[in-house]
Amino acid sequence: MSGLSRRGFLQGCSAALVVGFSFGRPIMATAAEAFGLGDIDKPIDRDEVDSWLVMRDDGQVVVYSGKVELGTGVETALRQIAAEELCIAFATTSLVQGDTRLTPNQGVTSGSKTIQIGAQQLRQAAATARQALRERGAEVLGVAVDEVEVRDGQVRIAATPQRSVSYAALIGGQPFSRRVEASAPLLEAERYRLVGTSVPRVDIPAKVFGEFSFVQDVRLPGMLHGRVVRPPITGASTLPVRIESIDDSDLPAGVRVVRRGAFLGVVAETEWEAIQAARRLKVVWTHDVKLPEMARLHDFLESLPARTRRIVDRGELHPQFQSADKVLEAQYQWPYQNHDSIGPSCAVADVRAEEITLWSGTQGPHQLREAIAALTERPKESVRVIYAEASGCYGHNGADDVAGDAVLMSMAAGRPVRVQWSREDEHGWNPKGPAMRMRLRGALSAAGDVRGWSFRNWTPTHSTRPSADAGDRALLAGMLIHGMPDFDRTVGGDRNAPVDYRFEHCRVEINWLAVTDTPLRPSALRALGAVPNCFANECFFDELAHAAGRDPLAMRLDYLDDPRGRAVLEAAAKKADWQPGRSRATPWRSGVVTGRGLAYARYENENAYVAVVADVEVSERGVRVLRVVVGHDCGLIINPDGVRNQIEGNVLQATSRALKEEVRFGREGVTSLEWGAYPLITFAEIPQVDIVLIDRPDEPSLGAGEATTAPVPAAIGNAIFDATGLRLRQVPFTRQRLLAARDEA
Repeated sequence: MSGLSRRGFLQGCSAALVVGFSFGRPIMATAAEAFGLGDIDKPIDRDEVDSWLVMRDDGQVVVYSGKVELGTGVETALRQIAAEELCIAFATTSLVQGDTRLTPNQGVTSGSKTIQIGAQQLRQAAATARQALRERGAEVLGVAVDEVEVRDGQVRIAATPQRSVSYAALIGGQPFSRRVEASAPLLEAERYRLVGTSVPRVDIPAKVFGEFSFVQDVRLPGMLHGRVVRPPITGASTLPVRIESIDDSDLPAGVRVVRRGAFLGVVAETEWEAIQAARRLKVVWTHDVKLPEMARLHDFLESLPARTRRIVDRGELHPQFQSADKVLEAQYQWPYQNHDSIGPSCAVADVRAEEITLWSGTQGPHQLREAIAALTERPKESVRVIYAEASGCYGHNGADDVAGDAVLMSMAAGRPVRVQWSREDEHGWNPKGPAMRMRLRGALSAAGDVRGWSFRNWTPTHSTRPSADAGDRALLAGMLIHGMPDFDRTVGGDRNAPVDYRFEHCRVEINWLAVTDTPLRPSALRALGAVPNCFANECFFDELAHAAGRDPLAMRLDYLDDPRGRAVLEAAAKKADWQPGRSRATPWRSGVVTGRGLAYARYENENAYVAVVADVEVSERGVRVLRVVVGHDCGLIINPDGVRNQIEGNVLQATSRALKEEVRFGREGVTSLEWGAYPLITFAEIPQVDIVLIDRPDEPSLGAGEATTAPVPAAIGNAIFDATGLRLRQVPFTRQRLLAARDEA
């Protein structure tokens, strides 16, 4: 196989199913036991160094992180940061993550905030620990603190480095007993040996060779298996359902039915028995839910009552539209989309009289603990959530919900229970990335200048995650027991609604919709509202550029003052060999044509900078993305290869979302319940991805986990217009939509 690249090999697999088997040992131990530490007594207060770091007597350092590894490489990056700040070898570190008894509460692992915020908390704790070791070392060596330095896990006298004492001798096996000090000096960038290098990801070998244990592999002695029996209104945002009758006469002996309110499940000795029992249980449900017709989804959203918030109001917009040489108006639409976790959600719960232990792939172990405490009416201190990695989440999928399912069944059965959702459960019942509508207006002068910009969208909150204020109603089980709360949250729908361009007269309005008014249960999907908002903004910017007869790149640079934003645009354009000029937009009727499009975003208007150039091929078979070039600036880069991994993953997922992904539903719920009805791009359709990283060691690190997702659909949409003259304003860009637009042109 010499000369065959990984990408080439995977493309050769085409659409074939790639299956991974895990032959690793089942997860029988807790996170602490897995590291040979036993069930240690340690603080989890973020202000204590001992919450973050334990120095063992053999010199090994255990790092504790409330942020968790979701497949993004942060386990490796966090260990790099801790090792760098402590001046020790990477190999002498290990990491315990997401255990509510052992790790600090750093909030949900989301929003590209692990490196941007979570890692900085760890870094400051490690800097404080290094300072404490310097002070203790100086005392042992009998010199002043400013006479010692730290190198390779030792404190030594700078003038006579042969006189030294190891960290293990200073503190091994003992607590630091020190508060994290904001004033503790951080290591200077010029001294970095690990940060900024591509340390190989520690999790990849086991995953590649089938030795990794995912949450789906957790096994406990005496464990049962559960399945939930759902009402016939799949995925609806409200669940006003009632169980009129249950007939369990067809169930085999040993199967237990668990009911609490409208929550209904079965527990059996084996998973297959649980699946069969769930199918054979006869239930009569009543409900009065009728979803809108899918064809009029976005009209329905715009018709709903809304709380309007004007988040940008600059200049005098009305006079600009009155006096404009040209006024453009456009409406863009985004569908409901799934998280596409290849392995359906799973959890294992062991509910006992004194404690609940839960293994979960949740993004927020401490937040899930709050919800489970409310669900079981027990104090949160009696609930222990242990993170076990799942097979991707990309936002708020079913991981928290299935945990609630498992807890209720274990509580009823008196034994540990494993609940594994089916594919139909995952596609039907996991929270969806919200559908949105965006309306834009732009005013152009006779000289082609943008005189006015107006943006409005209609969106629910993009987060219905578990939290202290939501109780158990953020869990599907809690919804079935109590009903869906009307989340008073306004999260994510405004993300990247404002543009970074220097428009003197600009207005941005967000129309927040009540969760209970919208058809399907919404929550966080990778990059949240930044993706639909950026899709609308960047495509509409191109509409203005075309109407003004201007080059899309040059026009962006004319209105963008931020030098870092300009730098990523110029870097991507140079790498792509951008040819200046107005979009060709040649009318297309048949044959194969190609086009190129550009898009830009600074994620959340304050984080990583990304510019994308997409090359597409369009034919009557549909749209194919050939190449994507990315210019990327996330400040100080911890692990360049890890950042590239994230950018590539963003591009692939965003391309799939732009070309294919759309949740389909009828009057009683979601109908796209398997991969045939909800296709993803295949290996053969993966575009070439070229990346230009702009490293800024003197700038704070910004997250890379989501930023590139936002501009990709817009770049593809602009490329389609360049190739065909067709402006597709609704995602996904399916063959059917493409041909319909051609026939209507």
